[in-house]
Amino acid sequence: MTEVGPVSWPPAPIRTDRLVLRASEARDRAAFVELLASPEVGAYLGGPRQHAELERALPGTPGRRPGLFVIELDGAMIGTIELNRRDAEHRSHVGPDAGEAELGYLFLPRAWGRGYATEACAAALGWFADALPGEPVVLCTHTANGRSMRLAAKLGFTEVRRFEAWGAEQWFGVWSPVTPPA
Repeated sequence: MTEVGPVSWPPAPIRTDRLVLRASEARDRAAFVELLASPEVGAYLGGPRQHAELERALPGTPGRRPGLFVIELDGAMIGTIELNRRDAEHRSHVGPDAGEAELGYLFLPRAWGRGYATEACAAALGWFADALPGEPVVLCTHTANGRSMRLAAKLGFTEVRRFEAWGAEQWFGVWSPVTPPA
């Protein structure tokens, strides 16, 4: 994302019971290569990238940009969370001018099934709600990605629509920190 809004980046690290969400550091490079080269991680993202290509292409500190958090467990990177602004070309925007923040996440397979994604994404959404009160966050995932669909439900995303793209059905949902009146 070119900007998160009127928020200085990077913010102070966010600590949860088990995790730290922080800016990327040079020591995370090997984990970025592992993450992006993983066939399991790339299954719903167009496939994994080649290990050798990543070694050549990634900068010394990959992911060092506004909106990207490294997820750290016991001093080691286990994944990333990103809050990116959608552009007007995205067909499933919520507001009339697009520009919503979109939540994205990638976790190493060894971190799957332990609640880390729920814990980390909830912390990132909480940070976002504090930093930019009232702004919705959107999420788009393949409907075939059962883990991602369950995570969206746990986080409180509600379905806006489904559509076909990239040869598969996509699910598009929205999360809002503002609870609508009853």
